[in-house]
Amino acid sequence: MSNQLDQLKKITTVVADTGDIKAIEQYQPEDATTNPSLIYKAAQLEQYRDLLQACIDEVKVKTGTIDIEKIIHLFSVKLGVKILSIIPGRISTEVNARLSFDKDKMTHEARSLIKLYEQHHIGRERILIKLAATWEGIEAARILEAEKINCNLTLIFSFHQALAAAQANAFLISPFVGRILDWYKKDQPDKDFSGSADPGVQSVTQIFQHFKQYHYATVVMGASFRNIEEIRELAGCDRLTISPQLMEELQKSNLPLMQKLTTKNVHSKFDNQTITESEFRWHMNHDAMATEKLAEGIRNFTLDQQKLENLIASQA
Repeated sequence: MSNQLDQLKKITTVVADTGDIKAIEQYQPEDATTNPSLIYKAAQLEQYRDLLQACIDEVKVKTGTIDIEKIIHLFSVKLGVKILSIIPGRISTEVNARLSFDKDKMTHEARSLIKLYEQHHIGRERILIKLAATWEGIEAARILEAEKINCNLTLIFSFHQALAAAQANAFLISPFVGRILDWYKKDQPDKDFSGSADPGVQSVTQIFQHFKQYHYATVVMGASFRNIEEIRELAGCDRLTISPQLMEELQKSNLPLMQKLTTKNVHSKFDNQTITESEFRWHMNHDAMATEKLAEGIRNFTLDQQKLENLIASQA
């Protein structure tokens, strides 16, 4: 019997949730995804010290200034290029979380990132632009998808976020399984949320079934896992982005892995309604978990963005 990571790869596209080249080489995922927190971690690794300094020096020469925003863009893209050299699929690169409520600035930064990748001879078909799934982020994705710039709508915590993203033709969504569980464990500390009772698992399962029943093309990629049981419960999902630590746990297990999600006999408990801006905001207002975790996610990504900016400023 092959290990559970290899079993999972046969039914689900495995995506590395890391910017660590060594880990990506070890576990050989199809795709990889980064975010401001992972970029900040990568910038602190010895293996990327020279790359970061090269980005600082290149921007200095080209602009005559210490343009930290340009340095971060260049470092993110050069890191993405390195990752793409060892994976067959796509890399997700995220726009600045501070722009999460500004559609025009998000689309502008997305185009800039794509242009940088193309200058490094990477076609847009290998890139996913990550946008926070605010209403403005979803509308930015609608515009970018029409320009053949594929998007990954991240920080998905509710069904209505997911449905709005699919109706905007987003290439992919990232529901955050573990962060949903975190909220419910804090809210109901005595309740058993193991296995299929995990509310993050239930959220992704409902989204997956709805998308398959109503033939949405948007890819469902479970993210932000707290344990391998969550991954096992979502085996068969379109994609799962997994940290190196959890991939290692899966690799060490040779127990049979059951496929839990399939496209057969799917049934959604939701109506297939069109999500307008007012309905989106209404549903988010009534979902305390989704509202709080979306806001928290944006805040935390912004904090790590600030840490990265400070790190660059100290080295420039």
